[in-house]
Amino acid sequence: MNAPNETVTKALQSTLVELIDLALVGKQAHWSVVGPQFRSIHLELDEIVDLARDQYDRVAERLATIGVAPDGRAETVSTTSELQPVPPGFVAATDTVQRVTQVMDTIAVRMKERIIAVGDDDPVSQDILIGAMDELEKAAWMLRSQLTM
Repeated sequence: MNAPNETVTKALQSTLVELIDLALVGKQAHWSVVGPQFRSIHLELDEIVDLARDQYDRVAERLATIGVAPDGRAETVSTTSELQPVPPGFVAATDTVQRVTQVMDTIAVRMKERIIAVGDDDPVSQDILIGAMDELEKAAWMLRSQLTM
């Protein structure tokens, strides 16, 4: 096996960390959301957590496939993720939706940059990133739609 491409490795590892953090943000938001539309937002946050877990598993397995040990340890996530955490305490449903979709939008922007960076170096890894971004953008749109008329 050839040595892993550094650009691909960094793109996948950064995505892994952010998706793990998204799952944590989503679960904390799920536990602390209150107010109107509580139930639908509460349930949708669990769907986002499931999506993040499915996608970070695909990314981690791709890292392993190309010969890189994925690093999803709590210490790695807490020291390398730059995503905004959920504030402590209960959070109003509208604020929860805004905060979580902002996190998802941030990840999507970074993933677009990584997709471009990976380019033709590794079309399989690029495809995994494209698929994850597609799912992420769709979930953000659906969550955001909870509050629009």
